[in-house]
Amino acid sequence: MNPYMTTAQETAETGSLQVDVVSSENNYPIQDAEISITYTGDPNSIIEKVTTDSSGQSANVKLAAPPVGLSLSPGLVQPYSEYTLYITAQGFEPVAIDGTQILAETEAIQPVKMTPIQDAITPDTPITIGEHTLYGDYPPKIAEAEVKPIAETGEIVLSRVVVPQTIIVHDGVPTDPTATNYYVPYGDYIKNVASSEIYATWPRETIIANVLAIMSFTLNRVYTEWYRNQGYDFTITSSTAFDHKWIYGRNIYESISQVVDEIFNSYLSRPGIKQPILTQYCDGNRVTCPRWMSQWGSNTLGEQGYTAIDILRYYYGSNMYINTAEQVSGVPSSYPGYELSVGASGDKVRQVQEQLDTIAGVYTRIPRITADGVYGENTAEAVRQFQSIFNLPVTGVIDFATWYKISNIYVGITRIAEYS
Repeated sequence: MNPYMTTAQETAETGSLQVDVVSSENNYPIQDAEISITYTGDPNSIIEKVTTDSSGQSANVKLAAPPVGLSLSPGLVQPYSEYTLYITAQGFEPVAIDGTQILAETEAIQPVKMTPIQDAITPDTPITIGEHTLYGDYPPKIAEAEVKPIAETGEIVLSRVVVPQTIIVHDGVPTDPTATNYYVPYGDYIKNVASSEIYATWPRETIIANVLAIMSFTLNRVYTEWYRNQGYDFTITSSTAFDHKWIYGRNIYESISQVVDEIFNSYLSRPGIKQPILTQYCDGNRVTCPRWMSQWGSNTLGEQGYTAIDILRYYYGSNMYINTAEQVSGVPSSYPGYELSVGASGDKVRQVQEQLDTIAGVYTRIPRITADGVYGENTAEAVRQFQSIFNLPVTGVIDFATWYKISNIYVGITRIAEYS
């Protein structure tokens, strides 16, 4: 029996869960997948059964969660409830996920990839989501210099800061040869880490500050090719002693996902230093770290009205700045630098119409459109449906976040840039 089940059942507070199910073969949504939700540790306690729609998504399910206040300050009581999901779909191997984490007053999104039966060599073992880093017992970060002396060592590094298409995550410490390497889209990696290391109930500016620190750290590993220059074949590890906690198969949160989508090409800089800063941090409760960001402290500052950059400068100093990468890899075309809306026209409109119409062939809730280069009401409606499916603010306007989300989904279902 889950020791937190009674607490979750008794509280009047709830969070919500949406399950997104796609095929591992082509990233297409899987319709009519059946999802059973139980309390983790009590497989007979079926709370809800839901079915995915044409977009491979379940309806939002309200689930009991501990009081929201438990996630707003350090404490000994687990601030989230845990649920087990069992997913079945015709023609696919079933998937079991233990430990989906639900916070009060937040929307959790559980991504699921299902393997076609004919492609499955051995039955998949259940996915187990480990404890959140602010609640579980994880090793603290081993301190490193925030800027790598690449000029002195003669290492070959990238000539400019580029957002990679894929992060190769070594799921263990660097020296463990048995740990699996996972190929993870960059944005998905950042969302997973942020959902594993901070609480989605925190103020938006606090979330932005922490996401910026996570992205800058990650892009430093990419820019300096830190592990490859030591003879390893991965970008980063899932060990908190060396990098950040990434948990295979874990759920993410809508509030964190939207922040990442809005700023995913950003990182942190100091004057005169080209590489992204290796922004290290600690929880600030069990572990203290002078000159690094305190996660719990950043929450307190956010509650006091500090902006993201104010929070970052409070910890890292007044000469810390937000920068943007010069290039985003793996997308057909970069954002034009301005929003596209009804009345716009030209090649950028035509290009995004072509991508949207291709996506609409798979996500049938999106109306088909003609790529005529004119942003009319039909295009705006297609954009609204796309935004609704992919957890973006529904505006009918193509902003930075929507442009790159369209690009990423298009690439995912056409596989035009796999591993490029």
